[in-house]
Amino acid sequence: MDWSAAVRYRHDRGVPVLLTNVVVEGIPARIRIAGERIDAISADVHRRPGEQVVDCGGGVAEPGYTDHHLHLHALAAARRSVRCGPPEVTDGAGLAAVLAAAPADEHGWVRGVGYSETVAGELDSDSLDRLYAARPVRISHRSGAMWLVNGLGARVLGLDDARHPGIERRPDGTPTGRIFRADDWLRKRLPSNGFPDLSAVGAELLSLGITSVTDATPDLDTAALEHLQSAAASGAIPQRLHLLGVPLGRNITEHRVTTGPYKIVVADSELPNLDDLTDRIRAAHNVGRAVAVHCVTREALILTLAALDDAGASGHDRIEHAAIVPPDLIDDLCRLRVTVVTQPGFLADRGHDYLRDVDPSDRENLYRCASLMAAGVPVALSSDAPYGPLDPAEIIDAAVTRRVAGGEIAGRSERLTIDEAASRLRTPAIGLRRGSLADIVIRDAAGVTIAVVAGEVVR
Repeated sequence: MDWSAAVRYRHDRGVPVLLTNVVVEGIPARIRIAGERIDAISADVHRRPGEQVVDCGGGVAEPGYTDHHLHLHALAAARRSVRCGPPEVTDGAGLAAVLAAAPADEHGWVRGVGYSETVAGELDSDSLDRLYAARPVRISHRSGAMWLVNGLGARVLGLDDARHPGIERRPDGTPTGRIFRADDWLRKRLPSNGFPDLSAVGAELLSLGITSVTDATPDLDTAALEHLQSAAASGAIPQRLHLLGVPLGRNITEHRVTTGPYKIVVADSELPNLDDLTDRIRAAHNVGRAVAVHCVTREALILTLAALDDAGASGHDRIEHAAIVPPDLIDDLCRLRVTVVTQPGFLADRGHDYLRDVDPSDRENLYRCASLMAAGVPVALSSDAPYGPLDPAEIIDAAVTRRVAGGEIAGRSERLTIDEAASRLRTPAIGLRRGSLADIVIRDAAGVTIAVVAGEVVR
C-alpha cells in the first residue's frame, strides 16, 4: 500500500459499513460498523439494505494504536529539516558537513533538528559559527526545549535587542545563541513559511497503525488551532485528534477533534512558584478542564504533585513524561488519581546518555511503567514525536526490553509484557468487541491495507 499521499478513499460518513473477508483473533469474520462503534462481529453477519460492503482481502483486523502525546506541526517540520544528531550525526565534522549540504528554505534559513551535546558539546552561536556560518541556521535541541542559532541567525532575529525570558545571555548581556521555550516568539520573528502540510504525517501515522493522536503542544493560538481543525476536516489528518493546547475558555468538539486536558509546562530550567502553579491548575478545574502537566525532573514532579494537592485533583489530570519518578512519590500519584503519560521509547533512543548523565540513584526511576501499574496508577505510552521514536513497535519493544544502546538494561523491574505495552498504546485497551470504538487497522502480508477511524473507512 502506498501511504506517500494523503488518504485516498473515504466512505460517506453515517453510512453503515460491513467489512467482509477479515480475520479477527485468528477467525474469519465480518464486522458491521454503525456510527463510530462496532455493531457486530461474526462470520454470520449479513448485509443490510443501504449498507456499504468493503472487502478486506483476508487481512487481519486489530485495534488501532493511540499515540497519547506527540506534536503534529513539529513532526511535519522535522520531516523537512536536516538531522543534526545521532545516529545520523555523531561529531562536529559531521554536523558541519550536513549544514553545508542542507537546502535552505525560501527565506535562506537552514533548519536542523535533534541536536545532542554528544555531537559537539554545548554549542553557542560562536562555536556553531566555527562549524558553519555562511547562512542563518537554527537547530532544535533533541529535547524540544531549546533552539540554537548561529551568529548570522542571531543577527537576523535581532537577539541583541530582543526581549524574551528564554533568550540566554552572557554576563556582558550579549546573547549566547541559545533560546529556551520560545517557539511562539521565534515563529513570530521568523519570515512566515505558513504551517506545514500535515497530509504526509497523517499518512505516515496510518501506515504505522495509529488511528488516534493527542497533540500535546501547549498554548495553541487561533491560527494553529484552525490549521489543525482544517487538516482533520480535509482528511490530511484522518486520525482522531485530541488537543491539549486549546486555551482555557474554548472548547472544540467536532467530528474526530476534541479538547483534552489543559497543557501546563513546568520547565526544568525555571520552576514556577508553587502558588502560581496551583492557581493555574485551579483555573483549569474551575472551567471543567483537567490538566496535563509537563514534568521531567524529580523537582518538577514534586512541585506539580504539591500543586495538585493544593488545587484539588480532578480525577482526570495527567503527568506528561514523568521521566524520573522516585518510589516515595508513587503513593501520591495514586492518591491524586493522575494518569502518567510516559515515553519508554526514549530509553532505546537515548538511554545510553541517561545512564551516563543522571544521578546513579535515579537510574531505576527512569520512565517507570510496571511499578506504577502495579500500584494502580493509570499509565499510557506515547512517542513525544518528533523528539522520540514514532513507531509503536519501537515503543513497545523499549517498554518490554528496557534496553539501551550497547545492550544495558535500564530499570529491569519496570519491564512490561508485550500485551501490557500494546494495551497502553490503545484507547480503549479492550480490543475489538461489539460496542467498542470503530478504530481499526486491517493488515495483510504487505502491511496496512485499510483503516477505520471513528467509523469511517479510509485507505
